Amino acid sequence: MSQETIEVNAIGDACPIPVVKTMKAVAAAAECATVVTSVDNPTAVKNLQKFAGEKGLASSVEDKGDGSWQVSIQVGAGAAEAAKEADPADYACCAPGNGVVVAITADHMGEGSDELGRTLMKGFIYALTQQEVLPKCVLFYNGGVKLTTEGSDSIEDIKALVDAGVEVLSCGTCLNFYGIAEKLQVGDVTNMYVIAQRQMEASHVVRP
Repeated sequence: MSQETIEVNAIGDACPIPVVKTMKAVAAAAECATVVTSVDNPTAVKNLQKFAGEKGLASSVEDKGDGSWQVSIQVGAGAAEAAKEADPADYACCAPGNGVVVAITADHMGEGSDELGRTLMKGFIYALTQQEVLPKCVLFYNGGVKLTTEGSDSIEDIKALVDAGVEVLSCGTCLNFYGIAEKLQVGDVTNMYVIAQRQMEASHVVRP
């Protein structure tokens, strides 16, 4: 019986996204399959090897010589269940980043032109997904909640943060004020107590 090969493209992805993608592939794979993940940074290689080792899965690494690597993981009996139980937070790049909270208070960035500001904010959120160290939490309140609701150009990027283990919270009072509570597309609804708590507990608060 031929062995299935599942290819995962994680080139350009910040950790722990390569591990998250690989976990999903392993969880969905049949036994006796090989999951091959392409990455372009050594930290992702180490995290993939760590994931495989902790789950008792054989792995190997091939240096492609162009700044990228392919990590092959052999899927055996029980691998799918083990992958489903894994926590992406265990493969965050660097612990200090876990204390950073990003507070987004508008659907645009900076003052002057709101049109330019919306373009800048979209770029900022995408740039967050590409950081070597991801924030622990992203808070959306006041006009910022428009970015987590239907019609936002940033939904997919925010979903990528959630998939990577970042907590995403939108202010419920703000959603109700703008009449868009039922249009929430990503993250969870929260209240001002939690918003204040997250910022007070943060090592740093970043406000774009």
